[in-house]
Amino acid sequence: MAYPEILILRHLSRHPAHGYELRKRIEETTGIVINNNSLYPALKRFVEAGAVRVTVVQHESRPPRHVYELTDVGRELLHDLLSELPAGQAGDDLEFLTRLGQFAFLDPVERAAILDVRSAALETRQERLAALTERASGEYWSSAVIAHLREQAEAELRWLAELRAEATRR
Repeated sequence: MAYPEILILRHLSRHPAHGYELRKRIEETTGIVINNNSLYPALKRFVEAGAVRVTVVQHESRPPRHVYELTDVGRELLHDLLSELPAGQAGDDLEFLTRLGQFAFLDPVERAAILDVRSAALETRQERLAALTERASGEYWSSAVIAHLREQAEAELRWLAELRAEATRR
């Protein structure tokens, strides 16, 4: 799962933040909840890798705050995470949509590669669903679910073709 790391780095690319603020911004802008057990270990790894710099800000009446800021190494890491969608993750909606939402950071070739990997994952899903259709014949509810999933995949494949055309124009 790379999407939490992408979201953390992406939000830090906008401006520095302390952990609670970062978590809230991610949730408010994406609807995705990143809990502290994911956030703080990721931030620690990023600091150790030099991708994020941490500054301790002292407050009189409160504990000190750790403010995190993206470095040039972090910007490169963000780009690398965005530009690669492993085939094993291409069927995961959050992994794909997180990258798609950040296509402005990628060049047309990188965009097309991500769209191609997602298309291949959907075509594989379609093949599995076709096999399930044969096994579920006669069972109304199973057939209804499978038909719905097939329609969703077909609709997304059409959408991906539109996105591919747009990705090469922009």
